[in-house]
Amino acid sequence: MLYTVIKENTYQDSIVLMLLSNKLSGIDGVNKASVMMGTPANKDIFKSSGLATDELEQAGANDIVIVIDTDNPEKVETVKAEVEAALKGETETDDSTSNKEAASWKQALDLAEKPNLALISIPGTYAAMEAENALKHNLNVFMFSDNVAKEDEVKLKQLAHDKGLLVMGPDCGTGIVHGVPLAFTNTVSKGDIGIVGASGTGIQEVTTIIDRLGKGVTNAIGTGGRDLSTEVGAVTMIDSIKALNADPTVNVITVISKPPAKEVQEKVMNTLRNISKPIVTLFLGHKPTFDEQNIYNAYTLEEAAVVSVQLANGETPVYEPKSLLDVKPAFTSEQTSIKGFYSGGTLAYEAAILIQDAFDVTDNHSEGYTLKSEHHEVIDLGDDMYTQGKPHPMIDPEIRKEKLRQAVEDERTAVIMLDNVIGYGSHDDMANELAPIIGEVIERSKQAGREIIVLATVVGTTKDYQGYEAQKTILANAGAHICDTNDQMVRTAIELLGGKVIQPEKTLETFEVVTEDLTVDDKVMQLINNKPSVINIGLKSFTTALQDHDTSYVQFNWKPIAGGDTELIKVLQFLNNYEKETE
Repeated sequence: MLYTVIKENTYQDSIVLMLLSNKLSGIDGVNKASVMMGTPANKDIFKSSGLATDELEQAGANDIVIVIDTDNPEKVETVKAEVEAALKGETETDDSTSNKEAASWKQALDLAEKPNLALISIPGTYAAMEAENALKHNLNVFMFSDNVAKEDEVKLKQLAHDKGLLVMGPDCGTGIVHGVPLAFTNTVSKGDIGIVGASGTGIQEVTTIIDRLGKGVTNAIGTGGRDLSTEVGAVTMIDSIKALNADPTVNVITVISKPPAKEVQEKVMNTLRNISKPIVTLFLGHKPTFDEQNIYNAYTLEEAAVVSVQLANGETPVYEPKSLLDVKPAFTSEQTSIKGFYSGGTLAYEAAILIQDAFDVTDNHSEGYTLKSEHHEVIDLGDDMYTQGKPHPMIDPEIRKEKLRQAVEDERTAVIMLDNVIGYGSHDDMANELAPIIGEVIERSKQAGREIIVLATVVGTTKDYQGYEAQKTILANAGAHICDTNDQMVRTAIELLGGKVIQPEKTLETFEVVTEDLTVDDKVMQLINNKPSVINIGLKSFTTALQDHDTSYVQFNWKPIAGGDTELIKVLQFLNNYEKETE
């Protein structure tokens, strides 16, 4: 039976509520429980999950809704008590971590110390409006929020460009600004390699490899995945490239993206050809056939990182891929399948590319799969299909545990690949969550007369609070074979099944260059040359990295106004801007 509890006017961020939902669903006697804000989108998720009730329709956007499926009415009180305790604990934690909190833009701006960056992680329905507010207050924007309309992204980025500002995002999961990690980011040494990337975990993989090779990154500017689309036109990427070029502390510029539209790629490349600094590009999914005089075109994330370090050290670029050579499995004739269960979308995409290259396989384009062929499967478990109403797999291990148990039931499974992305925003100890399941998979496969090889890689640095070496050790003790990088892990999996990734052979080419203005607005240079002063709008957990790096910030405890009615909010925002313009 379904029971509904509504806590009126008690706004809380989605990640806290999703993690709480998992905890409540684990209570003995509770079949299922879900806790979300009462927004129209969340009501649809309740309904699609079989948790629709009449009371649900009465909830507003600022109300917390708890729907409980249980056969024991007494469990409702247990759930309510758990919710109260969890929310109280969250409030107490928040109060202790920030002494500058605001409930409006005016308060936030009054409290902030010369703010120049808005970090936005509120629901996408409202994020564009708040990003516009930030730009009108001359703040650069880092937009973690997703589900922002592309037309809004175009409008915001053009406004930012015209004002001499940057919009990083939407759906920007990773960034480093003057050594300060933003959102889901690792702690990386400062250094002379500057990065621009339209890929979150791609930036994390490259920056952490650079750190472990003894070099550093002071700025890694995320653009959001759609920046290089035809409509957006790489506005943020090009402005960021120009900024890194103007920064005298940057000796090498590294650009990371999936292949953009041809005309957009040419636009980006022309900008790069105007620059004399050494450059590394990675258009992941495109196998390069040439380099240019000062532009090295990489094929994989590890190659991009290694070559960036070599160039920063003044060395001639030479990349030699590696794989584990001491793994000698005894597969049965039926075991022909590689299965990759990823929390990092770009890592999953790289795995799919390398597998397709090595085995010359065709992707069936099945929904929910990055790659699904006759034998091999790669899944990005951070895809919207798997995260609707649930925490991201970097935070919550449950979906991967489920996939691992399913994999051992498939007699074709030979190799399983797992990534463990640590750093800010990620699970406190994911290795300990996955280790028992890894051990279970290995033991169950033995009982079935098969041997399954589990490969794992940890994306992180020795400065990440989870402990890079400790996470590797836990996974290794569970029976996983540890690879230094995703590139190494995928190549190892491929070679265990008799395949081989062939490195591209490249020529040196030259192109005609259209002269481009490389000047950069002072506001952008001030952002990347100094620690930012941040107004954090949304997830309070994002302030932990700011505190750890002695960065000035104000927590804007945002709540949707006008009952969450987006059209009414737009009207109010228009009237507010109109009044300011006519004063």
